[in-house]
Amino acid sequence: MTGKLVAYIGSYRDAAGDGGGITVLDVSRDGRSLTPVSHVGEPKEAGYLAYVGGTLYAVDERKNDGRGPVEPAASVHAFTVDQGDGSLTWLNARRAPGPRPTFLCADEAGKVLVTANHGDFEHVERVVRTPEGGWDVEYLYDDSTVILYGLEDDGSLGEIRDLHVFSGHGKDPNGSPQAGGHAQASPHAHCAVIDPSGRHVLVCDKGTDQIFVFALGDTLEPEFTYRFEEETGPRHLAFEPGTGRVFVTCEFSSELVSFDFDASSGKLRLLDRVSTVASGHTGGNEPAEVRVHPRGGFVYVNNRGEDSLAWFHTNHNGQLLRLGHVPLARSLHPGVAARSFAFDPSGSFLLLADRPAGLVRSFAVDAEECRLRPLATVAVAEPSFVAFAELP
Repeated sequence: MTGKLVAYIGSYRDAAGDGGGITVLDVSRDGRSLTPVSHVGEPKEAGYLAYVGGTLYAVDERKNDGRGPVEPAASVHAFTVDQGDGSLTWLNARRAPGPRPTFLCADEAGKVLVTANHGDFEHVERVVRTPEGGWDVEYLYDDSTVILYGLEDDGSLGEIRDLHVFSGHGKDPNGSPQAGGHAQASPHAHCAVIDPSGRHVLVCDKGTDQIFVFALGDTLEPEFTYRFEEETGPRHLAFEPGTGRVFVTCEFSSELVSFDFDASSGKLRLLDRVSTVASGHTGGNEPAEVRVHPRGGFVYVNNRGEDSLAWFHTNHNGQLLRLGHVPLARSLHPGVAARSFAFDPSGSFLLLADRPAGLVRSFAVDAEECRLRPLATVAVAEPSFVAFAELP
């Protein structure tokens, strides 16, 4: 590992509508030095990034503002990465039908990229006639989608190959503070992950309490569905290297769940589930990101409410045990909280986007027990996502 290590920090606009874009950090191999070296101002709502094969992909996490939009549409952008300094040159962008594209996963070998589009919480009230001739209202919500894009040889985004629109809803109203208790009034796909075999896409729909598994080819073909009980809210999932196990954060029930995944059938089998917060925690909490340490055996989750980055041990049976946590800045609400973190390629440290603090934080990862120890911080406005890239 003699080349340069850079981290890309996606940011949202601030309350005044300023800022956003992607900041490039030069990162030392020990995680102690974090130096901003360049910045691109678009996309303004860079809530998720993915680096693969010399190209950085970024969402513009928007809802389109009408027939004649004043601002850009919800979309996915591609950037060429300079292999000397990590700077970004815009390649192209594609529309992302379905508001709020919120997750990206690329497969360089298969030349595809998938995105989950969350949709918004607002509804439209339509006046309709009843069968008896009276008047009533119906409530229409945004579509939530998963989209399959092709990738061109130069890394640019190709056309949409397939798109799946989710349907249904969860318990509504429910106990979540989101949207005044209407956070499950419609589907909300929050992640779309290509499995290590490259044959399946797993989508967590927190709005309907389900994980959908699609066969990945030229199209997305439904092949398996795992349904949780009401008010669970599966949000993000991550694979453990080499074991076929999957770990899922459940936003509304504040749980970390482990599954066995059968790459031949696409089926999930429940192994264990535990609370993501310490036993003494009081008040609400909604976990967000989940990451597995590169060598396996330890799983990390950030909590919004407890405002912590917690780590868990997982044994050969997939059983989970919470070991500890480090505190983060106080969240304003689940939407303005520490939301993303990522391990460096060696697994010796991680970076976390602590949005309420306006900081990117680095933490050393203990080589034996994977405990976290603060190393350094750097100021980045409204940081929302972290993605690493190793350059030659």
